[in-house]
Amino acid sequence: MKILTFILSICLFNNIYSQNNKEVVPAIVSLHDFHNVRDIAISSDGNFAYATVQSPLAEVSVLVHIRKMNGNWNSPEIMSFSGKYEDMEPFLSVDNLKLYFASNRPLDNTSKPKDFDIWYVERDNINSEWGNPINVGSPVNTSYDEFYPSVASNNNMYFTSDNPNAKGKDDIFCSVWADDLYSKPVSLSDSINTESYEFNAYISADEKFIIFSGYNRKDGFGSGDMYISLKDKNNKWTKAKNLGKNINSRYMDYCPFVDTSTMTLYFTSKRSDFKKVQDFKHIVDVVKEINKPKNGHSKIYKVSLSEEFLR
Repeated sequence: MKILTFILSICLFNNIYSQNNKEVVPAIVSLHDFHNVRDIAISSDGNFAYATVQSPLAEVSVLVHIRKMNGNWNSPEIMSFSGKYEDMEPFLSVDNLKLYFASNRPLDNTSKPKDFDIWYVERDNINSEWGNPINVGSPVNTSYDEFYPSVASNNNMYFTSDNPNAKGKDDIFCSVWADDLYSKPVSLSDSINTESYEFNAYISADEKFIIFSGYNRKDGFGSGDMYISLKDKNNKWTKAKNLGKNINSRYMDYCPFVDTSTMTLYFTSKRSDFKKVQDFKHIVDVVKEINKPKNGHSKIYKVSLSEEFLR
């Protein structure tokens, strides 16, 4: 079985570079009107999505939810518990009954906003309202910033932190769930983390692969690129590889999410396709041009993946 898993992992790596016929396109039109949209999570039935909507400089950062009706996404609405503090980076548990997120909200209603921690809300079933936010607590949360939670089916939590114990500026950490408690977080191996910035990791439910962003790496295309690492036959993370120029751009590409039901990679990008020389005659044309999806603001994109990618 270990040998078979390793072979499938190699096929996955090789398949990353065979995506030439897969086009990266803007995703979820109802979110396009906002300056910055990032961090998307989609329910297992594909009918609900959760995202972060921000002001241009991220002074405002709220969580919104949208619903798919008759094949189209409706207008976003602020989630019941969000809107007062800086909330971002939603992630749904496998059963869709927990929603994890990062927030600078205080631990009580009387104190000021604090550093970023990982929080979650729960509901009894998919038709129930979300409850009040609960802080994950230590040892996951510390006096430093914890961001971008991603949780496997066994509840192991992967997240980004600027903890001094990191190998670099930001690292991706893992906290193992055992006996109903989270263990002390450990920075992932050198196959993933470097002396620079590694952040925003998506972990597959079975922990067979992880996709994350690395900043300004030697094999990158500029700014932040997305990388993938796989578990090998010895249950170790393989050396991370760039997802390639057909997915990454020379701009910031980050916040990956994989919808396994449709084999689609969603991610955030600040890509721009403005031409350096243009000849505008009417102001309406200028407004239309600067408000298009690929305008340098954070927007959600998607690209189809073949089945081998998810094995």
